[in-house]
Amino acid sequence: MATRVFFRRLFTGRFIRCSLLALLIIALLLGGVQLRRWTWETTRHVRFQHDIVNGFYWGSETLAEARELSPDEISANSWAAFFRGYFALYDEVKREAYGNDYGLDYPPLRLLAMSIWAKEVRTEFPGVDDDHPHYVGVLLKANLLCELISAIAIFLLVRLWLQRAARPTTSRFLQIFPREHRAWVCGLAAAAIAWLEPSMILDAHGWPQWDVWIVPFYLFAVLGALKNRWFLCGCLLAAGGMLKGQLLFVAPFFVFWPLWQKKWTRAMRMLAGFTATVALVVSPWLLRNPVAWIALAILAAVSPLFFLRRGLRHPGTWIAGITALAVFVIGAFDGGSFAWLQIGFIYGSEHYPYLFISSCYNLPSLLSNLGWSLKDPFWSGQFGSLHLAITLQWTLRLLYLGALALCARGAARHTRDRDPRLLIAITMPWLLMFALLGQMHERYLMWGAVVSAVAFAVSVRLCVIHFIISFASLTMIAHVMLIDKKLNPSLETIELLNALRPYASGLVLACVAVCLWDALSVRLPILFQSRRYRWLEAASLSLGPSPEEIRTVRF
Repeated sequence: MATRVFFRRLFTGRFIRCSLLALLIIALLLGGVQLRRWTWETTRHVRFQHDIVNGFYWGSETLAEARELSPDEISANSWAAFFRGYFALYDEVKREAYGNDYGLDYPPLRLLAMSIWAKEVRTEFPGVDDDHPHYVGVLLKANLLCELISAIAIFLLVRLWLQRAARPTTSRFLQIFPREHRAWVCGLAAAAIAWLEPSMILDAHGWPQWDVWIVPFYLFAVLGALKNRWFLCGCLLAAGGMLKGQLLFVAPFFVFWPLWQKKWTRAMRMLAGFTATVALVVSPWLLRNPVAWIALAILAAVSPLFFLRRGLRHPGTWIAGITALAVFVIGAFDGGSFAWLQIGFIYGSEHYPYLFISSCYNLPSLLSNLGWSLKDPFWSGQFGSLHLAITLQWTLRLLYLGALALCARGAARHTRDRDPRLLIAITMPWLLMFALLGQMHERYLMWGAVVSAVAFAVSVRLCVIHFIISFASLTMIAHVMLIDKKLNPSLETIELLNALRPYASGLVLACVAVCLWDALSVRLPILFQSRRYRWLEAASLSLGPSPEEIRTVRF
């Protein structure tokens, strides 16, 4: 009681509140930056150099292609030549590949980012060794920026939803704060946890990799959905998917979500934004001649007349969607190149035909211990002359898709009820992806670890689960870094982690199951309910919008 009175008095002074908040944010920001610098210096001897070298190699290939397509050396260094080489690289790699082994598996925007980095490095260090690229600090700063934006997005997401929530958080610790301040306190705490998330820091500044680039796109896509800006939500998902294709695995969640709400137009707006953004990015490969561009321009000019005359809502959304579809149709019939799709997305999904990569704590890892492989037939049947067989790979994909649809149903219910557990529902796509799908790398649990920082605003139990998931993600990344170098002092640690993998897999799956339980709005049996869960009421059957959703500005 005395503690609660102390905090209430502390929050009565506006100047004191603002001063303490500013000092706390500055301390967290500077401490996080220093922690990342320390991580970069400390991991020097176990750094996974291959990904840096690979990114620099393919960026340099773009520059080499630009030189081949330029008439002289002077023009070869121009940005016009750079983009000619960038747009030609996919086709060149496809032509030169042996047995569909392309080597390159970068989506268009990630290839662009690595190509720009390679151009800057070649300009600053003309004689740089391909195996030891310099100027990596630019990519580390890009990681830092994405980490900071992700923390800000988590703050905005948690604060927005707790302000809308009709039911209080079940965290007893957070109830010591006045209710009017609880939303931003929860948001700040969740953002701090995400900013200092250890597996994200090790992945981005110790490995280093560029996985964190897509986290802001996902979080702001969720914010767009909550604010009824579904077209923007689709644009963000597509842009992130063009950076790293794994984001496309969780994108169906944003289709199922509005469909469970019986708002099919929202799903269509999301798909229109997604398609329009993808078409915008890949149009230079699909529209290869002036005739194709002229045909697209005519369609874009005529389609507004149809939609405006019929008086449809969101005409700009439908015009953008129809125009985007036209880009793909024209490209298919007019000789457009789909090498970006084959190399940047399909090849990456087939490049590693294994249940799991390196060291993963998930269901495929356990199945591998039982003797299963990715392409083993899981079920087969004979239908007359037709023989149908479903591999374990597709079985896991269907299981994941079904679980994703159920999580979207939970998100729809929590949105309707304005329940804080919506924050867990939007975390589940990343956790389920890693837990159920095959061909996962050890780094991919990092996405779930970062997004699950929102659990702090829901309950202490889920917050503890977040830290377990975060530690598991950190352990997997560190394990693979140690395996790559195999330094003598680390051999015993490697053997220990190898032995613990089945048990850690079971622990991660149990944590994901607990989160899934909360995401699906399943009530605990009455004998096992604690008092803080008694406020969970039976949901009504109506899927109508909440008052806040009715007042939301539409895009």
